[in-house]
Formats: sequence, structure tokens, C-alpha cells
Amino acid sequence: MPNESRLKKSLLNAKVNLCFYLLGLILSFFSRKVFLNVLGADFLGLSSTLLNLLGFLNLAELGIGSAIGYVLYKPLYEQDKEKICEIISVFGYIYRCIGFIILGSSILLACFLPYIFPDTPFNSSIIYFAFFTYISSALISYFVNYKQTLLGADQKNYVVTAYYQSAVLLKTLLQMGLVYYTGNYYLWISLELLLGITYSIILNWKINQVYPWLKTEIKQGKTLFKKYPEVMKYTKQLFIHKLSSFVQYQTAPFLIYTFTSLKIVAFYGNYTLIIDKIAQLVNNLLGSTGAGVGNLIAEGDQKKIQHVFWELLSIRFLIAGIISFALFQLTTPFIGLWLGEQYVLPNYILTLIIFNAFIGYTRGATDQFLYGYGLFNDVWAAIAEVCINLIVALIGGSLWGLSGVLLGGLSSMLIIVGIWKPYFLYSRGFKTSVAHYWINYIKYLSILIVVGILCHYLLSAKYFSPKASFMHWALYAGIITITYSGLSYSLLYFVAPGIKAVTKRFLEKKSFFINK
Repeated sequence: MPNESRLKKSLLNAKVNLCFYLLGLILSFFSRKVFLNVLGADFLGLSSTLLNLLGFLNLAELGIGSAIGYVLYKPLYEQDKEKICEIISVFGYIYRCIGFIILGSSILLACFLPYIFPDTPFNSSIIYFAFFTYISSALISYFVNYKQTLLGADQKNYVVTAYYQSAVLLKTLLQMGLVYYTGNYYLWISLELLLGITYSIILNWKINQVYPWLKTEIKQGKTLFKKYPEVMKYTKQLFIHKLSSFVQYQTAPFLIYTFTSLKIVAFYGNYTLIIDKIAQLVNNLLGSTGAGVGNLIAEGDQKKIQHVFWELLSIRFLIAGIISFALFQLTTPFIGLWLGEQYVLPNYILTLIIFNAFIGYTRGATDQFLYGYGLFNDVWAAIAEVCINLIVALIGGSLWGLSGVLLGGLSSMLIIVGIWKPYFLYSRGFKTSVAHYWINYIKYLSILIVVGILCHYLLSAKYFSPKASFMHWALYAGIITITYSGLSYSLLYFVAPGIKAVTKRFLEKKSFFINK
């Protein structure tokens, strides 16, 4: 595949992702306000908890989609259509098996819903209707939409994004209208299934249009399964890593409900909505460098590899620092203006959320290089992350409620993502001492913290309050963000060679991965 074609596809993916990100961001805040006002925090908490239960059932899938995507890269490059059809057939067979497992598990889980929601203000018919609607919508992906993996592996994920996000935006608008005029829970839930059916029809029509030669047979996939043993090899490793990620990010609402209430789940959901949207923006901007990292590692120039690593890590540090400071200063007044003071959580909760988010924003560079080197075999680390998270969250949740649950995720992230992953990359990938990493990490972090403390006390809302109105909030946001960004960039420019190099590349309009 020509480099120019890869570049065009990457840029197109980024543009489509960014466009729908902005549209979704605007609509999500308006819709959240409407849904909270009309449906109530308890119902949104119920919906969030049910979706997390569905996430548990989806554990059977983790790793298979990524493994199939990896196996597809070579035949796509070689335009081996016969092999592509065989791999997609295998994928269809595996996904159908998973679909039946999820269906059976969901029926079994449904028997325990009354025990999971013993004190909910909603009757059982609403709970069961919502549960099976979400299940039905999810099963469509396993039985019908499995071919969409080909689009992602072929760098045409913009097709999936465009159709899926368009359907999501339309569904959300319809939900807002129906809720506003009827306030009917059943109509709101039904649109989830309608979205799944509509999206499936349109997506498969588009796949047939893009790949008219794609012919798959589920029965053939069963026969061909043994022909591709590498699928299970990669799946086993990636499954453990994705399981760890799932526990880290997806079980928090369920644990929060266990130790608090559905209302607190909804309150926490307001904050994570903001955090997740920002994380999505960071990934849209920087995630496209993953393929370039793989090509760079294939060159084998260790000096250049580590130089680019620090460029990417420096950028993430600067962005993470700016975002974290802005979140600390602006989230509480924004929640108050957006939803009302009754939805504001204590500052120590916000601090824990931001610490977790900072690690998430900065880990991307390390993860990209670990994937580029194919370093998936540290499955013990993924298991340890799950155990640390659950043990600390269960103990902390029983003692301190919401803050205790959040400490579980933060503890596992600090130990595994913050300490082990860099050591693993340096020892197995770069094959050099990790001391250089820690010296720079502490140096960069210290700069961000010192600048944050100075800006916090020097730029206090003395002459206007960000809680007074959205105009005051926006003015305050602009002042503190620009000031913090300028100071942090200036200091990092002189102590972080990566920032200086990135600035030079930007001014010269050059890419990270130019072949010399």
C-alpha cells in the first residue's frame, strides 16, 4: 500500500472522527440536560448500570476483533481477496459463537435482576424491557455486523464512524424530542434497538458496495478455523489486556452503585462524560500516529525510535497538563451552570478523577510503542491490574464510598501503567535503562505541577465568578488556559528536547515519521 494512500486515509479518518466528535460533544451536553430534567437521575443511573452489566457479558469478545484486524493487515496489503474472505468467514463463525454465549448468559443474568436492583423506584417491566433491548441491540453486531472489522483493518474506519455516528446523532435528537413531549421511558429505550437495526442495514449495504467481491460463509469459517492458529494466539494475549482495561474503565459505575446509589452513578456519569469526551479528542488527534510508530520500529534505528518516543510523550505531557489544570479549575462551575449545584461532587472526588485521567492521557505513547514492538506477553501485569483495582475498590468502597471505588482504579493505574509499562518497554523494546525515563518524567511533571499552583493562586476569580454565567465561565476559561499553556510550554521548551523538536517540525510542516 503506497505511503501517500496511507497518509490520505489517516487524514480522512482523523477529519471524520474530529467532525463527529465536535457534533457529538455539543449534542451530548444538551441531551444530558434534557434527559436528567425529564427522566431523572435514577433512570439514567439505571440505564448506565444495565449497560455496564452488558459490558460484563461482552467480555467473551475482548481481543478477537483486534486479533482479526491484525491478521488482516498482510492479506489486505497483498490484495489476497481469497484469504480475506476466509479470515472474515472465520471471524463470522467466532462472533456467532460468542453471540450465542452472550444470549444464554443474558437469559441467566435476567433471573437475578430483581436482586441486583432491589431498591429501585422502577417496576420490573421497565428494567427487563431496557435490559433485553440493550442485549438485542448488541447481538446485532455479533450476528450481522462482523464484516465491519474489514473496514477498520483497511484504514476505512471513517465509513463506520460516519454511518454509526450519524445514526447516534439522529437517535439522540429523536430521544430528546420524544422525552420532551411524552416523558415515556419505553419510547426512549426502544430507539436504542431501532438505531441498531437501522445502522446494521445501512452498514452492510455500504460494505457490499465497497467490497463487492467479499463472500463469506459461516459454515466455511468453522472449517477454516484451524487454518489460522495465529488468531487464537493473539486473541489470548489481547484478551487479558483488554479485560484489564475493561475492569479499569467499565466496572466503576457498577461498583459505585453497589456502595452508593443510582443517583450517585448518574452524578459521576456527568463528570465522566466530560472526561471521556476530552480523552476521545486526545485520541483523535494523536491516535493516528500508531501506524507510523510501527513503521518506525521496523526501520530499526534505535536512536530515532527513542527520539520520536520522547517527542510523542512530551506532547502528551503538555496536553495532559493543560487539560488537567483546566478540568480542576472549570469542571465544578461548569456542572453548576450546566445541570445545577445539586449535581456538583466534592473537590476531592474531582481530584481523584483528574489524577486517573492524567495517567490515561499520557500512557498513549508508551502503549503505541509496546504495540509497535508486539509486546503483549506481559499478561501477568494485566491480571495484576484487575486484582489491584478490584481489591482496593471493594475495600475502599465499603469504607469511603465513591472515593474508595475511584482509589481502586487509580492504584492499579499507578502501579501497572505508571511503573511497570515504561520499565517493560525500556527493557524489552528499547533494551536500555529506564532511569532516563523516570528522570525526565519527574522533571516534566514537576514543571506542570509548579505552573499549576502558581496559576491557581495568581488567576483566582477575583473580579468575576465563573459560576455567574456561561459568559463569565468562558472568559475565565480562556484566561487560565492561555496563561497555563503559555507558561508550561515555555518551560518545557527549554528542558524537554521533544517539545523543541516538535515545534521545529510543526514550523517546517514536517511529519514525525519522514523516511530519511
